[in-house]
Amino acid sequence: MGTFFAWLKQIFLPFGIADVFDILVVALGIFFLLRLVRGTRAVQLIKGFVAVMVLVAGAQFLSLKVTHWMLSVILQNWVITLIILFQPELRLVIEQLGRGKFLREAFRPAANQDIVAAINDVVRAARRLSEKKIGALIAIEREVGLNDIISTGRRIGGTVSSELLQTIFHPGGPMHDGGVVISQFQVAAAMCLFPLTSRDDSPRSGTRHRAAIGLSEVTDAVVVVVSEETGAISLAVEGEMISNLSVGGLKEKLLALLQPPPTEGNRPFWRREPPKPKAESDGVTSGEVTR
Repeated sequence: MGTFFAWLKQIFLPFGIADVFDILVVALGIFFLLRLVRGTRAVQLIKGFVAVMVLVAGAQFLSLKVTHWMLSVILQNWVITLIILFQPELRLVIEQLGRGKFLREAFRPAANQDIVAAINDVVRAARRLSEKKIGALIAIEREVGLNDIISTGRRIGGTVSSELLQTIFHPGGPMHDGGVVISQFQVAAAMCLFPLTSRDDSPRSGTRHRAAIGLSEVTDAVVVVVSEETGAISLAVEGEMISNLSVGGLKEKLLALLQPPPTEGNRPFWRREPPKPKAESDGVTSGEVTR
């Protein structure tokens, strides 16, 4: 214990104004970087890298020689590893620096849309497209950002509406090919390219369904698919395809996935609601789950 306090004393005794300024500069740099990569899969990689760094520091502090050696070997070429892993994000940062968008993008506030209203518009659009047998592919962002997918399409940045989604997927329109990405409950982009799944266990699935499964395998996005052949509505989540959903079933699942009800234990006691009688089943079709 005395060694620990001696280590802290050695660090903080020579602390001066220059050190405070140095820490502020580093903190601002990290803040800007995190805001720039927000909305991309790089956030998950950063979390993993920080976890490994914490393990290395812990192993060194506790004198775990074998563990420290093994982790040090893994991180031996960490600079090259970071460049390879964060190549899309580094390119994005450099482009924004060249366009003078660094500070503007770093302090850009997150959108705050009505989740239920956006879900209603997506469901309404899916119903209209299904009735007309018009194919559609709509990805809704959750925790893992989809900026790398958005960059493959045409940026829109419009409020989610049934009319806008129907216009995008109308046959013969300039943006009906590819998928739509909804980020922060705004239509972020259309004509986006989704990664296709490499699995071959659903031979009857078309390209849209394979793209929906592929995106849901590498991200936590919720992907709505409307078949242009049958008009069937499907939902891809975590690599699984829920097929033959009714309109009510689609809305129910989107609400559950995108707006999970808070548990009573997490609410303050003054906001807790009395238990409600269990509603009778409305006969909504939940769909068939396929892998």
